[in-house]
Amino acid sequence: MQLVQAYAPTDGLHQTPIAPLQLVRASAPGQPLPAVYEPGLALVVQGRKHARLGKDLVVYDPLHYLLISVTMLPVGQVVQATPERPYLCVVLQIDARDIASLLSEHPSVLPAADRLPERGLAAARVDNDLLDAVARLLRLLHTPQHSAVLAPLALREIHYRLLIGTLGPGFAAMAAGRGQARRITAAVEFIKRRFDKPLRIEQLAAEVHMSPSTLHHHFKQVTSMTPLQFQKHLRLHRARQLMLGEGLDAAGAGHCVGYESPSQFNREYRRVFGAPPRTEVSAVRGSLGNARADALRCEPTSEWPGEGS
Repeated sequence: MQLVQAYAPTDGLHQTPIAPLQLVRASAPGQPLPAVYEPGLALVVQGRKHARLGKDLVVYDPLHYLLISVTMLPVGQVVQATPERPYLCVVLQIDARDIASLLSEHPSVLPAADRLPERGLAAARVDNDLLDAVARLLRLLHTPQHSAVLAPLALREIHYRLLIGTLGPGFAAMAAGRGQARRITAAVEFIKRRFDKPLRIEQLAAEVHMSPSTLHHHFKQVTSMTPLQFQKHLRLHRARQLMLGEGLDAAGAGHCVGYESPSQFNREYRRVFGAPPRTEVSAVRGSLGNARADALRCEPTSEWPGEGS
């Protein structure tokens, strides 16, 4: 805990010298906030957070880690934090290529990568082996002269521990799988690359070699959204990023992410974030301060972030 506090001395998201490793701190509970969570691990050191997917509520705390297998768009909320005992979380971004490499090198030990998970985001009980592996990675922050050699080894062990854990089969499938899992991952990546372009389900289905009905069913199973809902939320997150981080007004941000109608953009933004764009952005700047609001511009690609995993 002391290591995390030392490298996350203020509220917000802190990038460490070890590229995939970020630390999050919050000194008070937050409001529910729609967020973008990229593939990775969130290991809470202190406090508690909720991630809501539709009707499903996922809780992660010091006893339960959060594993994200594919880009997800939950509503996140820190629910337990005080100035004396702040919410502290270790966030580790995971590259699917590293998982694929591990699976191919040790096929007899690791799970088969062919089972579609019930959700692309889930929590499981932390075990001592995973905690020890993460602790070794954190200790390397104190010895940067060794991290170039030892950090990749620590990361590899963490990946291994996740793969052999409770959530391993679904994680393996989405990160480096075959069949439906690979196709759903491809569909998510296709939408992310072209989120500001018109999306036709028939085109997306053809792109990933699925029928429209099968795509719709499995995409919603994993992400809790339809492809069109997923695209809409990505657009709105990017627009929010542009307003907070780049200073664009609502009309400009909406246009940049593919909205032709300002009224439609305002309506959908209010539905997701609870207030019209100008009102919500002003409130965020007022409550978090300009520096913290500017930091949110890395929201859609960092900490699968939102405001802290």
